[in-house]
Amino acid sequence: MLIKFTVDTSKHTQMLNITDRVKKAVADSGVRSGVCTVFIPHTTAAVTINENADPDVVRDITAELDKIVPWDDGYRHSEGNSAAHLKASMIGFSEQIIIEDGRPVLGIWQGVYFCEFDGPRTRNVYLKITADPA
Repeated sequence: MLIKFTVDTSKHTQMLNITDRVKKAVADSGVRSGVCTVFIPHTTAAVTINENADPDVVRDITAELDKIVPWDDGYRHSEGNSAAHLKASMIGFSEQIIIEDGRPVLGIWQGVYFCEFDGPRTRNVYLKITADPA
């Protein structure tokens, strides 16, 4: 089952918690045991699983990424968003989450985050929910 939803980002660099949307999609799918793949079809955005209890973790991640990959660093890419491409590649474009008992298996502190690196924009998120073979 393929599910698509959009996210609207409001900042240049932003991490949006999409955990509730992933949980709802899994529950609505009726799949009791399987895998949910979260895929981001953009070259300047990404997805990650990380702590969702303390908002300072998100702030720390984005701040450190900005230090590692500064926006203006003499890149040659003509669109001027090479830093966004680099950050997205570093974080990654997909995550797989095990489904058990009709719910995504996430740790108590884990959340699923859409990562924007070239916003604000409207972005797509795809979920591929696959049931285990009978």
